[in-house]
Amino acid sequence: MEKSEKIILGISIGDFNGVGIEIILKTFLDKRMFDFCTPVLFGSAKLITAYKKNMDINLLFNGIRQVDAAIQGRFNVLNLWKDDIEVNLGTPTAESGKYAFESLEAATNALAKGEIDLLVTAPISKENIQSEDFKFPGHTEYLESKLKGESLMILMADSLRIGLITGHIPVSKVSETITSDLIKKKVAILYETLVQDFAISKPKIAILGLNPHCGDHGVIGTEDDEMIRPTIAEIQNEGKLVYGPYAADGFFGSDNYKKFDAILAMYHDQGLAPFKALSFGEGVNFTAGLDKIRTSPDHGTAYDLAGKGEANINSFKEAVFSGIQIFKTRKEYKSLTENTLKTTR
Repeated sequence: MEKSEKIILGISIGDFNGVGIEIILKTFLDKRMFDFCTPVLFGSAKLITAYKKNMDINLLFNGIRQVDAAIQGRFNVLNLWKDDIEVNLGTPTAESGKYAFESLEAATNALAKGEIDLLVTAPISKENIQSEDFKFPGHTEYLESKLKGESLMILMADSLRIGLITGHIPVSKVSETITSDLIKKKVAILYETLVQDFAISKPKIAILGLNPHCGDHGVIGTEDDEMIRPTIAEIQNEGKLVYGPYAADGFFGSDNYKKFDAILAMYHDQGLAPFKALSFGEGVNFTAGLDKIRTSPDHGTAYDLAGKGEANINSFKEAVFSGIQIFKTRKEYKSLTENTLKTTR
């Protein structure tokens, strides 16, 4: 890869009292990472200096005030504030929530403007980040409000990809939220991302049922027979390879999931519980459906590990590599499809 082609990778700090900054810095201790991207961390040189000292992480960095000042081959820290910050590793605070949002906001703005090519977000506390400016249940919903498109949360590891028809909502709201139109919309987003972001020309998608045993023909609920099956039939009539509904327990227990390019789960834990059982620590959260690319590790702030030097960097590193690969694949797909009808003279 030529230097001029280096991908500009934006990184938000997450909650600095969690493991986010530790896994970020340790990832880029490996100098080979700079062969793939030019990282720009949206945060504070003072904060990173304090972290390096406290955690004994010997990573040199370049302080900058704007993204275009980033130096290739170096870890760049974009200074958003000069405040002295009290770090309480392992304890979420109002201050750590405030600066988590400032970092995310600045990184998202840079992403929207095209100043960075993609964004990898470190974990936030969904509780202490809440404010007048951030009233969202998570990263996914916030990014959807700031970027173009409609989002679909996908957790992925190797060939396993699980999307969610409903995301961060209470279980009590799941059944009333799921409609035929919503299923069709999420299938359309998933299908498009598999084609343009993963180069799968004819994706094969499985849809899980809502009720245990897919309702057992109405004994444990009627949604699967009355709404989900007919919706899948309609989608199949469009020529898409979409199958289901499948009872979630048997579907994963029998390894049936390995036969599909992606799976759509009806609600958060239905998809993420088996995913994390199969791939925890290696998985990546990808926000599909938007005009810009964002990935993140598959874990949270891990306050119980903060400051102990025990945090596993694998998921964050995978988030970086996956984001870069998706960026390249989407760029190539757009180039090919935009030139399809062009002729040379």
